[in-house]
Amino acid sequence: MTTPGAVIADALAYAQAVEDAVKASAAYYEAGTSALDDDSYDRLVRAIATWEAEHPDGVLAGSPTGKVAGGAVQGDVPHTAAMLSLDNVFSPEEFTAWTVSLARRLGRDTARYSVEPKLDGVAIAARYSHGRLTRLITRGDGTAGEDVSHAIGTIEGLPAELAEPVTVEVRGEVLMTTGQFEHANEVRTAHGGAPFANPRNAAAGTLRAKERAYTVPMTFFAYGLLPLADTEPAQAETLGECAHSDLMARAAAYGVNTTAATAVPGVTASTVEEVLDRVSEIAALRPSLPFGIDGIVVKADLAADQRAAGSGSRAPRWAIAFKLRAVEKITRLLAVEWNVGRTGIIAPRAVLEPVEIDGSTITYATLHNPADITRRDLRLGDRVMVHRAGDVIPRIEAPVAHLRTGDEQPIVFPEACPRCGSGIDTGEQRWRCESGRNCHLVASLSYAAGRDQLDIEGLGHTRVVQLVEAGLVQDLADLFTLTRDQLLGLERMGETSSDKLLAALAAAKEQPLSRVLCALGVRGTGRSMSRRIARHFATMHHLRAADAEAIRQVDGIGAEKAPSIVAELAELAPLIDKLAAAGVNMTEPGALPPAPTTAAADDDARSADDGAEAMSAVGGGPLAGMTVVVTGAMTGALEKLSRNEMNELIERAGGRASSSVSKRTTLVVAGEGSGAKRAKAEALGIRLADPDEFAALVADHLATAAV
Repeated sequence: MTTPGAVIADALAYAQAVEDAVKASAAYYEAGTSALDDDSYDRLVRAIATWEAEHPDGVLAGSPTGKVAGGAVQGDVPHTAAMLSLDNVFSPEEFTAWTVSLARRLGRDTARYSVEPKLDGVAIAARYSHGRLTRLITRGDGTAGEDVSHAIGTIEGLPAELAEPVTVEVRGEVLMTTGQFEHANEVRTAHGGAPFANPRNAAAGTLRAKERAYTVPMTFFAYGLLPLADTEPAQAETLGECAHSDLMARAAAYGVNTTAATAVPGVTASTVEEVLDRVSEIAALRPSLPFGIDGIVVKADLAADQRAAGSGSRAPRWAIAFKLRAVEKITRLLAVEWNVGRTGIIAPRAVLEPVEIDGSTITYATLHNPADITRRDLRLGDRVMVHRAGDVIPRIEAPVAHLRTGDEQPIVFPEACPRCGSGIDTGEQRWRCESGRNCHLVASLSYAAGRDQLDIEGLGHTRVVQLVEAGLVQDLADLFTLTRDQLLGLERMGETSSDKLLAALAAAKEQPLSRVLCALGVRGTGRSMSRRIARHFATMHHLRAADAEAIRQVDGIGAEKAPSIVAELAELAPLIDKLAAAGVNMTEPGALPPAPTTAAADDDARSADDGAEAMSAVGGGPLAGMTVVVTGAMTGALEKLSRNEMNELIERAGGRASSSVSKRTTLVVAGEGSGAKRAKAEALGIRLADPDEFAALVADHLATAAV
């Protein structure tokens, strides 16, 4: 196969490249089983186009350039109007050049642009007769497509009946959301099938499948609306004169799904600068979207401009796709490493043949857990589809099963802990060393001493190793019983450094319960959840007395997580007792314990030595009832606060700290370099504040923040 993106040296290499591209295109459009990922295919076609520009007399008739679907697919249902592809641009400079060529065709600048995400799915035409869905047709070769009407009823967003009894054709993309893709692979593998490589392939294969023993849902987003032969003349004339943005509004009014209800709705823009700003906004939001996009579609919005610009044999001249960097690539799974975390969790990590994705060279990817490996039927030597977007950790979607050669080997799971040789607890999906935290004591202690946990200055990784190897520390509580003489007996530990470490340990004893919980590393919790638990129960005494149902009352803890937290706290009971005996604080300042449900519980709450009588009621403050997200670099009065300290500040001021922007977010504090979260907040109309505005809002609580 021709190396994608390589320079084509001669006519023989050109002929091979054409053959490879046509085969890949046919597999891509017919069943979603191409041997090339999207980026590799684009590079290959661009190399073909470059060679053809230099050798116009040698162009082969079967070349994919200038043809819908690369000239590789056909259909037997004629389209009412050509269903064309889009030409691509890959940079602001190329896009600007396209706008110049459009203006040249119009004899003026276009009046208005439409800008919307380019959804990574399968194009179809849905025909409605008097408001009822009667037929689904694929793009095919642009003039005719395949009838896939058997899929009616399985596609969300494509209603069986419109809100009005009109006769129209709705065009758009069928895709699988992230959740639908995961569900589809669970169902498919349960029926003995190979998992789909990615959501786009899953949608393509599912749309065309007719005799499966199961069905899985898909989702439709409209991008076009046009009349049919028997559409009423007045209605046809109206549709023919509507701007694209008005057509999308009309489709939504009919009850058809559009991007209007997503975080990346279609918008209109008047200038090239406005378009490019919107391209950047959508690109920033891409990692957080629940569906795949591979670019942004820009169109002349007005029908008159579209008619004046016209169309070529492959693509309209009034629309262009601004392609984004690829976030998926096919590469090879070389090996699996088994790493042990600080709580004893044994995590598999994929070692990959290096591949560049989204501007970074990817060598490793997460594999989640052994059950996930088994479910996906991954094997060493597999070609795998790897996904990465923005700061998202690279992950393997699935093996590209149709590329298997037969030489792939099973992945061998460990029978004993790869770190200490102890047994493995395989009772849950995530396997764990039976020695738990003691398996990786150094990592556990280093984490507990970190700034966002107990903040023990002077207790870095090297010092922790020294203490463990000297036998002075066997668990977290032992840190608080260290003596000056013991520290002075260590190598490179003088009087000054010993006194500083002892002072830091004394200060750590006074940290709030939320930080103690975080330092313990209870599975299923993190910094945010530890704060919520601490503020809900106020004392370790009340937390340890709580059952799973009581713990479920904490915001964000569900039915599955609550029992595991109860079990984890029971397992940690001896360590918690040792910490309390060493004088470590077990209360959360400013929090009150849950209201007692019985007289006995009330007596117990009054008698508990938890200092609750000194605590103030929770729930007031300038952020009361607000959900706040912090993004970007903080400046001014907030500059020295870590992200965890910012979240603590939010909760002291009565708010709820969150790491992700959603419709439930009330305020986003956007500092320097804020990107996707700020863009999503703007798209959702959420209030924004810069660091100085936020500092002024919470000034009364800022004085007590850790600095």
